[in-house]
Amino acid sequence: MAAPNTGGRPRLFELVDEWLTFRPTIDAGRSVGFVPTMGALHAGHASLIERARAECDVVVLSIFVNPTQFDDPDDLAAYPSTLDADLAIASACRVDHVLFPTKAQVYPDGYRYHVTETDFSNTLCGEHRPGHFDGVLTVVLKLLNIVRPTRAYFGEKDYQQLTLVRDMVEALFVPTTIVPCPTVREDDGLALSSRNRRLSTEARELAPQFAAWLHKAATADEATRELGALGFTVDYVVDYSVGGQPRRFGAVHLDGVRLIDNVAI
Repeated sequence: MAAPNTGGRPRLFELVDEWLTFRPTIDAGRSVGFVPTMGALHAGHASLIERARAECDVVVLSIFVNPTQFDDPDDLAAYPSTLDADLAIASACRVDHVLFPTKAQVYPDGYRYHVTETDFSNTLCGEHRPGHFDGVLTVVLKLLNIVRPTRAYFGEKDYQQLTLVRDMVEALFVPTTIVPCPTVREDDGLALSSRNRRLSTEARELAPQFAAWLHKAATADEATRELGALGFTVDYVVDYSVGGQPRRFGAVHLDGVRLIDNVAI
């Protein structure tokens, strides 16, 4: 295996064309691991990068806040931008290359062409966020075509997204293996998310009850009732089988922040 990045900041590509010119210089015999993100990196992202670093010769990270997956303009406007801190984490995790494109570069067509899935994307988060997964799948397909990775790494916290991406790659014959990675949690059980930093102190103290009730409730209805009684606004708690594996999915609002999680049942 070729020697990975052993120190210093990764090479930053702000122009897609610059990356596309560089990409053929990566030897065809070297595996490329890819971690797509919207920035505001945390330990959950670091775990994906570390998995890619352990399994691949070259590690590529993308930082792009994708506007087409936001159904609420205020949510998009509030999304944190922390490039310097993100690059520090990328350096610590020995990322080789970082893509940091603009909307105009990713969507030169103005989102005229997009990917639509007609079944699973209409349930769970898709039922509550119209068009969300069109934006997710479209940007992921674009990034996979740009990076051309051997493997791409996605967290199981966004299990619906993971499933849809994996199915899209298979359906469209994209030559990339989608690697699922376990959800990373705080010591109190709250799933790591860039949105957590927007919670007030009081909301942050309450937030771990979300995961706790997904785990301990006998039924999805019980979890919904208990979370509502605690002060969460519940979009849904649903028991749903994905690929023959039953899971409990939930989405709630707390302190104006939308949180999602899922657990095996």
